Amino acid sequence: MKTVQDDTGKRYLLLKQAEQASLVRDPDSGNECYVQNDRLEPLDESPLETAARTFSSPVRTLLTSVHDEATLGLLCELETRGPLAIRTVLSAYDFCESDLNGRLAVLAAADLIEETEIGGERGYGLTDTGKAALEAIRPTDEGTTAPDRRPGSLENDS
Repeated sequence: MKTVQDDTGKRYLLLKQAEQASLVRDPDSGNECYVQNDRLEPLDESPLETAARTFSSPVRTLLTSVHDEATLGLLCELETRGPLAIRTVLSAYDFCESDLNGRLAVLAAADLIEETEIGGERGYGLTDTGKAALEAIRPTDEGTTAPDRRPGSLENDS
């Protein structure tokens, strides 16, 4: 499978190539159709990366940066409680200082959190990217993820 782009810039996953036309799948909708070969050009992007683009950029960032439940829980606490001082996080949660610093560095590098000052102390709060990512995966009252936050329903960010 390869990633291709048509003459309008739309990306597809190439399923089968024939002499005149190729069978492609739209990664956003899952719809398959034939497109004339002269309208397609190959892209240097993994088909798996193309498939992952069906999620918004904030969600992709969250999924690739948060590797365990404790780190996800830390983001949830920053969302619920607002920015927190480092001293508060260390005393309230089960992190050693070096482990916490490592997690904070990864989350800050991914632009999910940002350093801030709280009561004269260094702390961290969510960025807009972090807020958008958590909002997108947070269940609604009906127990499903928030509407307009499922793959294909968001305008995909690169």
